[in-house]
Amino acid sequence: MVNPFVKALTHFSSLSEDSQLALAKASLRLELDKGHILIRQDSVSEYIYFIERGLTRTYYYKDGKDITDWLSAEGQFAGSMASFITRQPDRRIVQLLEPSVLWAISNSALEHLYRSYHDIERLGRLLVSHGLVLMQKRFDDLHFATALERYQQLMANTPALLQRVPLGMIASYLGVTQETLSRIRAQF
Repeated sequence: MVNPFVKALTHFSSLSEDSQLALAKASLRLELDKGHILIRQDSVSEYIYFIERGLTRTYYYKDGKDITDWLSAEGQFAGSMASFITRQPDRRIVQLLEPSVLWAISNSALEHLYRSYHDIERLGRLLVSHGLVLMQKRFDDLHFATALERYQQLMANTPALLQRVPLGMIASYLGVTQETLSRIRAQF
C-alpha cells in the first residue's frame, strides 16, 4: 500500500514504482500532540513535513507579538522551505494546532533521492515551483487585496480553517486586528 505522502506526491508528477518505494522508505510517519513544536525559532529545518491529518501554524515574533505567517492542513506541506534548502536558521516557528499525523523526510534523505532518481529530482523542482507560486500569491494577497477580500478568499478556499483556528490567529494570518476581523465577520 502506498503511503499518503507518496500518493500525494504522485499528483504533482508521475513517479516510477522504484521511486515511490524509495520515497516511502525514506519518509517517517509521526503522530504528534497538539502544541508540539516541529521547528523551533532560530533553528535549521532538518525535515519537511506532509500533513496526513492535522493542522500547523507557522509564526514569528515581532515587537513582542506573534504573527501567523502560514497555515497548513491536510494534504499540504509544512516547514521552513528556505531553511530546509539553505541549511540556515529561520526565525519562524512551526507548531501543531491539532493532534496530527505527519510524514517527515529529512534534507539528507531527500538530497540522496534527488541524486539517485531522476523523476524524484524533477518532482522536487515542481514542488519548489508550486511552493513559490503559493508564496507569491500570499504576498500579493497581503499587499494588494483588501482585508475583506482576504477574508472572502479564506472563506472560499479553506472555509474549514475558520472553524479550526482561533480567531486571533486568523486575524494575524489575514494581517488585521481582531477588531477588524470582527467587523468583517459581522458583514456575513
